[in-house]
Amino acid sequence: MFLHHLATISLISFSYVNNMARVGTLVLCLHDASDILMEAAKMANYAKCQRLCNLLFVMFAMVFISSRLGLLPVWILNTTLFESWEIMGPYPSWWVFNLLLILLQFLHSFWSYLIVKIACRAISRGKAGKWNPLHVSKDDRSDIESSSDEEDSPPPAPVQKPHNSTTNGTNGYLTAGAPCPDQH
Repeated sequence: MFLHHLATISLISFSYVNNMARVGTLVLCLHDASDILMEAAKMANYAKCQRLCNLLFVMFAMVFISSRLGLLPVWILNTTLFESWEIMGPYPSWWVFNLLLILLQFLHSFWSYLIVKIACRAISRGKAGKWNPLHVSKDDRSDIESSSDEEDSPPPAPVQKPHNSTTNGTNGYLTAGAPCPDQH
């Protein structure tokens, strides 16, 4: 991860110094497209929304692989490696800039491998839920079907608690002189 941050800071610096700000901006925008989905999937995971997390992770994986293994080499690396060579020829910082872009591309390939590996592991363990075609869930009909004896009996009446005068009609959350339980 440290290598990624070092390469990124160097690429941003070199793109500005070498007047290749368009390339640097395109690389940053290309990376931001999938990073938003990754952070949203993390938040859904922390909020225990597994289906949303799975959906966002699938979207993240598709955008990550298509943008970083598709658009970056075809659009940006092709321009910086070959078209700029024909226009300006190589110069010392050109080599450094393109070597850093190639390093970033190798890191993207490795991360894409890890993302696919995580997705395959989640599917094989059944953590992907209904996304997994091999996932067999409990039959929902068994919860609905019941014997005729249970259907004849009326449902139990809800239990009501007596009103406590110290709660001030706030369901016991705010009592006189007691601190709010949500305060830290």
